[in-house]
Amino acid sequence: MDPWGWSVLAGWTVHRAALPPGPLFCVIAGPTRGRAWSATAARAELRHLAAEAGVRRRFAPHQLRHAHAVELLHEGIPLPLIQRQLGHYAYLSTTGTYLEGISSEEIIGAMHGRKAPMMHASTGLEL
Repeated sequence: MDPWGWSVLAGWTVHRAALPPGPLFCVIAGPTRGRAWSATAARAELRHLAAEAGVRRRFAPHQLRHAHAVELLHEGIPLPLIQRQLGHYAYLSTTGTYLEGISSEEIIGAMHGRKAPMMHASTGLEL
């Protein structure tokens, strides 16, 4: 994790210490306070937050993983490092599906921004 992620987690651990003993990520209110936060509940909460934020498309938490991979690529992180960060050791091609979120306009812009390949003036000439 980056420093920002650790700082957010540090804030949560202070709050978590005041709750009943249990898993790090847990229910914070109600009769099941301190118990594990179920995957179903986490997905529902994230969908609710996405709707509140104006996200109109269907949202699944796994999309955050895809967004993370695209952000790493935009930051110039080499593809092999992204693959290892995501745990794609056996099938490195899996990372390619994560990077499909890059828009066509971005791809076209990157290709147009490249310098033209250069060849030496004497390449292919026989004297």
